[in-house]
Amino acid sequence: MPPPTASQLPAPGTKDVVADRRFFAFNAVVSAAALSLLTYLLVLRHGGVTTGADVSFLPGVNASLNALAATLLLAGYVAIRRRNWRVHRLFMVAAFAASSLFLVSYLVYHAVHGDTRYAGTGALRTLYLCVLASHVVLSATVVPLALTAFWFAFRRQFARHTRVTRVLWPIWLYVSVTGVAIYFLLRSSYGG
Repeated sequence: MPPPTASQLPAPGTKDVVADRRFFAFNAVVSAAALSLLTYLLVLRHGGVTTGADVSFLPGVNASLNALAATLLLAGYVAIRRRNWRVHRLFMVAAFAASSLFLVSYLVYHAVHGDTRYAGTGALRTLYLCVLASHVVLSATVVPLALTAFWFAFRRQFARHTRVTRVLWPIWLYVSVTGVAIYFLLRSSYGG
């Protein structure tokens, strides 16, 4: 079913404004909590928890989830260009699920294992650090933008949804693809 035109939507009222304010407050809390937890694990806390748990497989899982998210994002883009809203919605929900699973797996890995430093030197180290820096900065925007895009789609405010996704989609795709690249760069620095 195609999205309604502007004339088919009810005029925004007080209920809509209150709902939007509540959502944006929720979005801010969730996004700040996720960013705070990541900052704590990656910057403030040194080393992992000594549980004896083997989480060495998680970086590969994380790279696979990033690759899956990128594939689903591309498929969702193709679906929306073909005006197949139902398929687009399914692909985007699946991409969000893959990215959410990635985030949980990433947090578990860093909580247990701690940070992994790049072992290489020279130009590849510089490339790695540049890709990593852009990846980290842009990844901080994915959660609040994705939640906002889903909120506007849920509220059937497709013009607002489209404005957000024009910014979100390339960032989310870049973060997903560079997540895979970071995995391979890091792995190659250890000769693996």
